[in-house]
Amino acid sequence: MAGDTMRFRNPAGHAGLLHNLLALVNGLAGFLESRIGLFAKESKTALVHVLVLLACLIGAAVLALFGYVFLIASVIAGIAHALHVSWIWITLGAAGLHFVLAVACLLIARSRMKQPMFKATALELKKDREWLKTLDKKSLSTN
Repeated sequence: MAGDTMRFRNPAGHAGLLHNLLALVNGLAGFLESRIGLFAKESKTALVHVLVLLACLIGAAVLALFGYVFLIASVIAGIAHALHVSWIWITLGAAGLHFVLAVACLLIARSRMKQPMFKATALELKKDREWLKTLDKKSLSTN
């Protein structure tokens, strides 16, 4: 068979360099897609978390403002009381109630700030780092 050409033997097997590079790119794309999907899912949760935080802080600010208004009204009512008008206790009670509600909103916001965001993403990245460390140890032991 003098006319037949000699077949080239591929030392990497049938896959070849191009196929291996495509598989690497495909694997990296799958990895990034899963991480981006996880980030997108947790970012929606984080958005709700931030919105609740903002609502509580705005609520605390509004209630503190009302408390201040009622405190000023109490001072005015105190002056009226000095002139023998007795509705001061109602305005002082309203101011106290608004201040208590403002403190409650601030406590809720503080407890929300202590909760970590992106918990699943951080855990997944930690697992990936641990896996890479064990992979490095295995590759060093085979060399």
